[in-house]
Amino acid sequence: MIHTSPADSRYSAHHGWLQCNFSFSFADYQDPSNVQFGPLRVFNDDYIQPQNGFGTHPHRDMEIVTFIVKGQLEHKDNTGGHEVLRPGEVQRMSAGTGILHSEMNNSEDEVTNSLQLWFLPKERGIAPSYEQRAYDVDAARNELVPVVSGRADRPNGITYIHQDLTIYMSQLQEGQSISFQQETGRRIYVFVIEGELRLNGEERLGRRDAARITELTELTVEALADASFMLIDLP
Repeated sequence: MIHTSPADSRYSAHHGWLQCNFSFSFADYQDPSNVQFGPLRVFNDDYIQPQNGFGTHPHRDMEIVTFIVKGQLEHKDNTGGHEVLRPGEVQRMSAGTGILHSEMNNSEDEVTNSLQLWFLPKERGIAPSYEQRAYDVDAARNELVPVVSGRADRPNGITYIHQDLTIYMSQLQEGQSISFQQETGRRIYVFVIEGELRLNGEERLGRRDAARITELTELTVEALADASFMLIDLP
């Protein structure tokens, strides 16, 4: 089953320094019917104005993954983690027993567009940790490239997460298609960053549209226009 979620169905709010778009119940947006998809609890698409951001704040028992579409975001946490995240990189923060961090767009003039995902961990109470890596953007051309995974069979050298899932990135050229084989009983989440896709020859997704997919063991993704997208294999 493929359930599509158009970009304009998301909760959106403007706070001057921040424009946010929530795919799941979060903060001021409370919807008991839209709390999570498997362990995927949050998928926020944020635009952060220059010289602004999220001051120091706490998290606990959550796996937080951040990508940058445009601009940069400076991360600092109380475990000593301190890096600037840019396009082509991925950051995973395990909040575990508790962590304090900040996220700031310190650019003088460029708006930052970030995608932040929160996942429920396999187990609570783990030690907080932080990891940031670049991934091979060129390898994602017309391929699905795993960039985050907690599965036992994950490839070496990719960002680890404390959950049985894999996040893939892809840049699919118009007219090209990719097939993804899924295990019975698992879920797939597709999010279009840019461009236009068609799923299994039927469902069309445009920019920032998403699909929640269950009960399918094979998914064909076709680009109707040049597209970049994220595919998440979930329990």
